[in-house]
Order: sequence, then C-alpha cells, then structure tokens
Amino acid sequence: MRTPHALLATAVTAAALAAAAVTPAPAAPADAVPPSGTYYVQSAVTGLNAADASGTVEQHRPRGDEDRQQWTLRPDGAGHLLENTDTPGACLGRAGDQARTVSCASAEARWQITPLGADRYALADPGTGRRLTVAPKPAGATHPAPLAVGSGGDLAAWYLTPVEAPGSPMPPPDRRTLDQVTFLTAHNAYANGVDGGFAPPFVDLFPNQSRGIEQQLRDGVRGFMLDIHQTPDGAILCHNSCTLVRRPVALWVDLQRITDFLRAHPGEFVTVFLEDYVDPGVLRAELDRVQGLSDVLYRPDRTGVRENGWPAMGELAAAGHQLLIFTDHSKDADRSAGLTRDTFGVMYQREWTVENHWSMGPGIGSSDWSCYSRWYDANTTIPLTRTEPGFRPLFVMNHFRDAAVASTATTDNAKLADRARRFCQPAARKKPTYLAVDRYDLGNPTSAVDALNSYTYP
Repeated sequence: MRTPHALLATAVTAAALAAAAVTPAPAAPADAVPPSGTYYVQSAVTGLNAADASGTVEQHRPRGDEDRQQWTLRPDGAGHLLENTDTPGACLGRAGDQARTVSCASAEARWQITPLGADRYALADPGTGRRLTVAPKPAGATHPAPLAVGSGGDLAAWYLTPVEAPGSPMPPPDRRTLDQVTFLTAHNAYANGVDGGFAPPFVDLFPNQSRGIEQQLRDGVRGFMLDIHQTPDGAILCHNSCTLVRRPVALWVDLQRITDFLRAHPGEFVTVFLEDYVDPGVLRAELDRVQGLSDVLYRPDRTGVRENGWPAMGELAAAGHQLLIFTDHSKDADRSAGLTRDTFGVMYQREWTVENHWSMGPGIGSSDWSCYSRWYDANTTIPLTRTEPGFRPLFVMNHFRDAAVASTATTDNAKLADRARRFCQPAARKKPTYLAVDRYDLGNPTSAVDALNSYTYP
C-alpha cells in the first residue's frame, strides 16, 4: 500500500518518472492476449477498475496501487489467471453469478481471454458463454459496484491496462500532435488578485493564483480555466457569483491579453476552458470585442479532427491556429435557445475532451488521488478511457483542492508528476494533455510538464 500522501517525505523526481516512462518493453501482437505482467482490469464502459473488496470484486474509482486494484496476469493451462498483487494466492474468479476473489488453485479462477478489438477483451468462464461483466444501470443510478458473471455485450468488455506502460520517445516539437503534448494549466487563472477582483470579501483571501494573466503567459502557462457569469456588463470573470465583487474583469479583457500574446508569439498554443454561466448570445458579443481573435482561433470541428486525429503542432503553427476555446455548457440547452456556441468557434468540451473529478479534497489534510471521470453519474457516462476510431480526446487532469491554501498547493504540486504517471495516466489510458493546478508558482509543477513531454503514451 502507498504511504499516505500527506506523510510522504519526498516526491519521486520528474527525471526518474521520465526515465521509467520510456523504458522499452515487449509489446503484444495486435489481437493477442497481453503478455504476463501487472494490469488494471478496467471496464470499457465505465472506466472503473476491478478491485478486491473483502472477497467481492467490485468496480472502483481508479486509485493506482491503492485499493487492491492491481492484478498479475499469467497463463494457466489453456486459460489465464489474474492474481491480486496485495493478496498472493487470491485470484479474480467466480462464485455462481458473482465475481469473487478465490484461490488461484481453484478452477473458478481460470479465465478464457478473448480479444474483442480496439484493445478490449472478454474474460469468460471457460467452456461457457458467461463473462465477467458490469451489472446493468438501474434507472436514476450509476452501474452497481459489484461485478457479475453473465451474458456478453458491451458491459462485458474490458481493458487490460498495464500498470507500467512503456512509452516511446517524443517526436520533434513540430511533429508532436496536440494530444501528445502536455500543457501547464492554471485553475481559476482569473482568480489572482492582480488583474482585478474575483470573489466577495473574505473569499478573495484565498486566490487560486498569485500572478496576473500576462505574467502567467510569460511563465509558460498555456491552459486557462475561467469562470464567466452574466451581468448587465456582459460575461464577467467571477467565482460562484459576481455579487459584491469589486473591480471584476470582463472575459474579453483576458481574451484580448491572450490574443495579443499569441500574435506576438506565433509558435505558441493556448487553450481556454470556460466554466460557462452565460447565454450564447452574450458570449458571442463578448468574443466580438476581442481584436484579432479570428486570426488565431482554432476550429477542430472544421479540420477533420474526429476522422483523422489531432494535427501536429507544426501544422497548427503554420495555419495560424493558436487558440482553442472550450465551454462546459450543455449543447442541448443551447439548441433549445436557438444558438449553439460552436457556430462562433467555442467548442463543447464534452465532445472533445475527457476530464477527471475536479477536487482532491479539502484545502488542508490528506488528499484523494483517485482519478475518475468528472462526467460519470446517473445521467452521463463519459469515462476517462473514451476513444473513437481515429480520434483520442484530450485529457484534462485536475490536480487541486476545494480551497487554494499555499502550503498545500506547494506539497501537491511537487507530487504532480507522480500522480499523473502512476494514477491518472493508466486511469485514462492516455497521457494528460492539461495539468491543471492552483498556485502554479509553487512546488514546481513545470517539472511535471517537462517529464510528461519527454515521451508518448502507447
């Protein structure tokens, strides 16, 4: 088991993480059972991991080497065994129609593993049609935690995700595709106390950042999370509400700062994430105020990304595509209003990205490093593992707390590379594209960005 995060005396260095990530390892042929090794057994539907819960096998939020979620795969006669790494001799198996941990010597521990394509597998009870499966989702709820053994279908599709996936060296900067690159991202970038007010009195004593947007750009921040609220003055940057906020900044002002920077630095690329509480017409009017925005705005919906994948950074630079804007707003709601934001260049984030849950816990005390989708509930199932033929969503990795406490941010940011590689990368089966932190000036999160930019994930 891991030492509790708050008690770790030292963090694994970014250099060590980068070196480990590019260690070559034998690869399994396409459409073959993976080689012996340690894996997460991960639902292709929910993205959650099979975990030993006191003998019952349940799907849990991915937690790295915590929570008994790692399984050692090895051949056994005509089948395979999956032995829990925390309990030698206990294997993922069956008891009737339920998944259980059983003795590895038991016939109920053996699985016939069959490739399903797209790196997914079926785990079947040999000689029968019964497969390891997620239970169906009841109305108004998420899929139950206990795993079952039953009929096939999409719920019986699994990834066998290596605990230590070998990486490959990063291509030259101009040939790296957008989804291969990792960007330092400022959570609540506007809440900095330098550019203007962002919250009511007392709440503003805990800014998420300590430097203004222009300095953030100069420091290498390339992702900006901005909350916008609708007021008579337009789309205004405030936390939760603009009530009692003194001198708040309008969205167009910060977008102008970003646009001016990009026009002066044609090789740079920036992404803006809008936590969006404004009407589409108000947002469009706000963007119309930004001079030169159309010259740098990137429209993946018009360049075949979903069919052909993300372009290389050199291609984006050559085309002058430097700014990507996302909204978390509902497209269905906008359709009802008669104007969708993508018609004026703001992309709907759920169509193009995956994102983990936004908080690791309260501002002080121990942290929760589990890495699971922000968009997984009774009405929505968008797992971090989502991919499509020819298209891999960008991965937004949140790494911050409910409140920005400087000492906590320093500790958390120093461990960013460790969590990214050992927890969130396997949870999403992709490398984080955006590392979002509070107080990016503390704990050297740039070293984590550099480490992730030294290799590509399979």
